[in-house]
Amino acid sequence: MKLKKLSLRTRIFIAMILLVLLSSILIAAVSIYQYNEETQDYHKQRLDRKETAIIRSLDFVIRETTFPVTTANVPLIFKTKIYEVAEVHNIQINLYDLEGSLLISSKADIKQEVTEKCLEPNVLNALSNTAEHRFEERREEEDKAWRSSYLYITDAKFKDLAILNLPYLEKDDFLAKELEEFLERLAYTSLLVMLAAVALAFFLSKYITKSLKTISEKMKNTRLEKRNEKINIKNTSEEIAVLVNSYNSMIDELEESAVQLATSEREQAWREMAKQVAHEIKNPLTPMRLSVQSFQRKFNPEDENIHQKVDEYSKTLIQQIDTMSSIASAFSNFAKMPAQKNEMLNVVEVVDLTLDIFNEDYITFQSNTQEIIAKFDRTQLIRVITNLIKNGIQAIPQDKQPEILVNVSDENNFVKITVSDNGIGITDENKSKIFEPKFTTKSSGMGLGLAMVKNIMETYGGTITFVTEKGKGTIFTVAFPKN
Repeated sequence: MKLKKLSLRTRIFIAMILLVLLSSILIAAVSIYQYNEETQDYHKQRLDRKETAIIRSLDFVIRETTFPVTTANVPLIFKTKIYEVAEVHNIQINLYDLEGSLLISSKADIKQEVTEKCLEPNVLNALSNTAEHRFEERREEEDKAWRSSYLYITDAKFKDLAILNLPYLEKDDFLAKELEEFLERLAYTSLLVMLAAVALAFFLSKYITKSLKTISEKMKNTRLEKRNEKINIKNTSEEIAVLVNSYNSMIDELEESAVQLATSEREQAWREMAKQVAHEIKNPLTPMRLSVQSFQRKFNPEDENIHQKVDEYSKTLIQQIDTMSSIASAFSNFAKMPAQKNEMLNVVEVVDLTLDIFNEDYITFQSNTQEIIAKFDRTQLIRVITNLIKNGIQAIPQDKQPEILVNVSDENNFVKITVSDNGIGITDENKSKIFEPKFTTKSSGMGLGLAMVKNIMETYGGTITFVTEKGKGTIFTVAFPKN
């Protein structure tokens, strides 16, 4: 999982745990490094102390001996004393001549890997070439670490007498045990700190994300068409406060813009509606005006056909008046929200009776059952079916044999009604406008039928959809719940 996809709370958890783990690892690493450094210093200082003490003891033996103090007599001088000194200081003592050959050792069973019979040239070179005439080396053999020091011992006249070698075995059992105990305590402490970090991360992330969650929910519910509430969060961080203030400022601007937009939309809607009403009313007024002018110009009381002409003139005016009345009724019906009535209907029966209004024999009715009971307003259901069928009839060109198929079915507690035609279909350009008021592709009509159907369906919690194919026809489908 990518880090970018993790939530802020998860990131805080991971960061706190990694911080504790990293700090524990660093502390352990520094502790081990410090332990190694202190161990080396301890062994070095311990060897130096033993070396100083042994030199004093050997100097005392040299001063008290009765043998001539020469390199050749070193084995005689220290024949017994070397064992006593080694026993007192608990360290092996080796004495070499100035050429590097072993003269005497405090151990009779000298192991080859611990004490060489002859010193290596680099040891002799280091002794002779350094100012302090001392050399120290460290080596590991068979999981054991040996630290050896080499230096000259002198006689009373400070003349080099022999080479003293102290092979010192580094024993780290006690220090290693201390380190192990420390690391164990560090592990327990790190575990406790990690648990505390998890708890702290939980409450910290909850505190931080609580404000962000509140802001997120407010933003998610922000809508242009409703009044949005401002965010009121107290005792928060400066960054969150800046974000809250920015959101509240945006809400003020959004509300102001929404008011301006709503006002503009209402004004525009009224302008468009006024234009549409004016246009529709002008259509019948023009033939009415022409009819009146023609009658006025040709009126002759003595004409023997005057009654017939008056009758034709009256019919023309009545027809245009009826057209204007239908226009007014259409706008009135569109503006009137259908009132929901708790009326249980047999939808199959209502649709079948509605089709009796149409005399066309090319209208076919189908249903997979004889009874589908649903709660709906009878008048509104008739309006829906009537508008869909009229729309289908008007979509069929005159040079084509009309076919209208109405189907009613029951699907998953929903009533589904389809009205299909074999008309010209709906173009891609008009698909998004088909349910808009005042939109029509016909030479007559006001384009309110489908908008009215959509309005009714939404009122009853239903939907209206369509599937179309250019040149082959369209299928409109309305669906609404039974209850």
